[in-house]
Amino acid sequence: MKQIYRIFISLLFTISSSCIIGWAQENQSYFLHTIEKGQSLYSISSMYNVTSADIIQLNPGCEEKIYAGQTLKIPKHQKGQSGETFHTIQAGETLYKLTTIYKISAKAICEANPGLSAENFRIGQVILIPLNEEKTVTPSQKESPEMMIQEAVKPKCKEIHKVKRKETIFSVSREYGISEQELIEANPELKEGMKKGQLLCIPYPKAMVNISKKEEENINPPSNKELFEENKEIQKKISTVKVALILPFHEDKRMIEYYEGFLMAIDSLKRIGTSIDVYAYDSGKGASLNSILSKKELKEMNVIFGPMHQEHIKPLSEFAQKNNIRLVIPFSQKGKEVFNNPSIYQVNTPQSYLYSKVYDHFSRQFPNAHVIFIEPTIPDKDKEKFIIGFKQDLKNKGISSHTVGENVTKDELKAILQNDKANIFIPASGNNILLIKILPQLTLLTRENADKNIHLFGYPEWQTYTRDHLESFFELDTYFYSSFYTNTLFPAAVRFTESYHKWYSKDLTSKYPNYAMLGFDTGFFFLKGLSMYGSALENNLNKMKLTAIQTGFMFERVNNWGGFINKKVFFIHFNRNFELEKLEFE
Repeated sequence: MKQIYRIFISLLFTISSSCIIGWAQENQSYFLHTIEKGQSLYSISSMYNVTSADIIQLNPGCEEKIYAGQTLKIPKHQKGQSGETFHTIQAGETLYKLTTIYKISAKAICEANPGLSAENFRIGQVILIPLNEEKTVTPSQKESPEMMIQEAVKPKCKEIHKVKRKETIFSVSREYGISEQELIEANPELKEGMKKGQLLCIPYPKAMVNISKKEEENINPPSNKELFEENKEIQKKISTVKVALILPFHEDKRMIEYYEGFLMAIDSLKRIGTSIDVYAYDSGKGASLNSILSKKELKEMNVIFGPMHQEHIKPLSEFAQKNNIRLVIPFSQKGKEVFNNPSIYQVNTPQSYLYSKVYDHFSRQFPNAHVIFIEPTIPDKDKEKFIIGFKQDLKNKGISSHTVGENVTKDELKAILQNDKANIFIPASGNNILLIKILPQLTLLTRENADKNIHLFGYPEWQTYTRDHLESFFELDTYFYSSFYTNTLFPAAVRFTESYHKWYSKDLTSKYPNYAMLGFDTGFFFLKGLSMYGSALENNLNKMKLTAIQTGFMFERVNNWGGFINKKVFFIHFNRNFELEKLEFE
């Protein structure tokens, strides 16, 4: 009986040990990501360089629904780039503690995560850990046969350190746990100053040789604020902003219009004393992007605008990142490079982030709404994700909604109106055909129910139909969202239109968005920012209070190691007093 008992206990121990080991291994195979508003499986997989299938495998069901605040397991076995991994900040962790866990400097972590600061260093934040930080060879690794024989001889230097940009005597001594005096004694030449590339002998710490564990615990490590301040990049002014445009000028006339508006922005800036050098390269059919990128002067740019073609984004992004150049992408909504390149600015808001902002603004504008979705007979695939996300967001916020078909009668619509709420009609298609069909019914409904609070809500493309439906838009108290908007009633638009005609002896095209205005807005915003703040532009974006003609700007980093996307969204309002308003929410 005792023998059986021993076997049982032994077996139980073996199973328990296996479970613990298995759990530990599983725990090390992933890290946690908390979903933020606007993020999709595509954007999350892009920022961690894994596939959506990898994430779904660890999080069954997430392919059907994810939401802000939800925590996802992200596989750790597939690293970001060579020699890099990701870390989710845990309770009690500090920047200093991470340097001891991963055996790297605070400077390396700060440089790998330009979006990280003492203010946002908090539990749940994911940061990039650059495990491939340049390691210097210690004397013990360079031992010759003669040195190997003399094992009893202890080298003077514990390590050899190669000085990097912005390092100081204080930061190097702090990194290796020695005093400044000890570092200077081992390297007397430091009395003359420290230079980049200089090789330093890192001595064995005198004060720490016999320190006890208890004493070690009592040493106060540097705070997050101290370490971030110590590793802050020194601001460099730019006397002459060097800018390049890489666009298919001869392939697409819209690119010519963009360039024309861009030149007008440069002229405006030069009039107030800004020095700018402009380089333009045609990347259209027959042109070689590699040939353009091989030009010597391109490496000296402060900022590059382009490309238009999707296939050019990746090589241009790699070039910009390698040469520490900002890349402004004015046109494309797609591309995953922004999730891993800290120098990219994506002007045209990615779809999932755009929709998230629209949902938030809608609930702020109509906190007491009753939403009626009008579904077309033939589904509009372009609006499918928008409508699905909208319905889910309304449900989460407790806002009532109803769905009807496009053939619904006026009386049926009247039956679903609510007296104590704002009744918002939203077509589930941006197509003008559906708009033409439903507007008469909605207009009659509004006229016959003047005591009811009725509105129409729609899409950016509606601005191209405004002339056809202007009276109905005013009568239905219509709203639509957009990241780009202007109107000939706005003074800035009037001035630009007149100036454009004088410059080029032609009128602006009436397409949405207007590329000449886009060229002016993006050119003025970034060139003005670089002339004002230089290398510190990224830290001062919230101070850029410029009134653009057509484009809204509100850039935010997608993560701590990636670039910026534009999250600015307007609501355009045609009110019943026949006034046109552009509503801004930030």
